[in-house]
Amino acid sequence: MEKSKKMHDFLERIHGKLIVSCQAVPGEPLYVEEQSVMYLMARAAAQAGSPAIRTSSIRDVVAIKKETGLPVIGLVKVQYEGYEAYITPTMKEVDELVEAGSDVVALDCTMRRRGDGRSINEFLAQIREKYPDIILMADISTYEEGMNAWKCGVDILGTTMSGYTSYSPILDGPDYELMRRLSQDADIPVIGEGRIHEPAQAVEALRTGVWAIVVGGAITRPLEIARRFMNAVEAL
Repeated sequence: MEKSKKMHDFLERIHGKLIVSCQAVPGEPLYVEEQSVMYLMARAAAQAGSPAIRTSSIRDVVAIKKETGLPVIGLVKVQYEGYEAYITPTMKEVDELVEAGSDVVALDCTMRRRGDGRSINEFLAQIREKYPDIILMADISTYEEGMNAWKCGVDILGTTMSGYTSYSPILDGPDYELMRRLSQDADIPVIGEGRIHEPAQAVEALRTGVWAIVVGGAITRPLEIARRFMNAVEAL
C-alpha cells in the first residue's frame, strides 16, 4: 500500500479519538522478562474502543498487532552512552520497528545531544532516504522542536516529551499551550500526549485542536495509578 493511502487510513481512524499507550519497561511491575504481557492491556484498550495502540519494544509491537489487529505506533526505549534521547535513538531501532511491522515509527526529535554526532535533522534525512514510505511520528518537547521536525519531513507531531527535557516547562498536567500552537502553525497532524491523568484533561486536550490524543500511564501503569491515589490520601 502506498504511503499516502496508509497515512489517510491511519489518520481517518484516529481523528478526534484517544489512543491508548501500552508500555512496560524493565523495572516496572508489568514488565516480565520471559514474555510480553502488554498484549493483555492492549486487548482491554481495544475492547474499550482505542483506534490504535502506542507501544515500546519489538516484542510488544509484534504481540499487540497479533492480538488486536489494530495499527501500532511503535518505538524502542534504549539508553546509549552519549545519547540524551532514548526513544528510537538510532537506525538500529528504526530497522527493527520496520521489520516488526510498526504502522508508525515514533522517535525522539528533540534537539538534545546524539552520540553519533549527527543532528536530529541529519538523522531524519537518513531515515527518509532509507525508508521513504514509512510514517514517522516526532516526539518533541517544545514548539521550536515541533516546527523543526515538521520542516524535516515527519508526518505526525507528538507533544510526548514536553516536561521531560531540561528546557521544556514542568507542568502538573498536559501542555495545552504547546498542543494549541503546534496545531495552529504546523501543517501536519498533532497528537497530544503527556500527563493526561483524567478524562476531563483528555477532553480539554482535544479542544486545543490536536488531531488525536495518547493516554498511557493513567490507564495502563498500575503502579503510577496506585501512587496517585496513595498520594492524594496521604496529603489529606
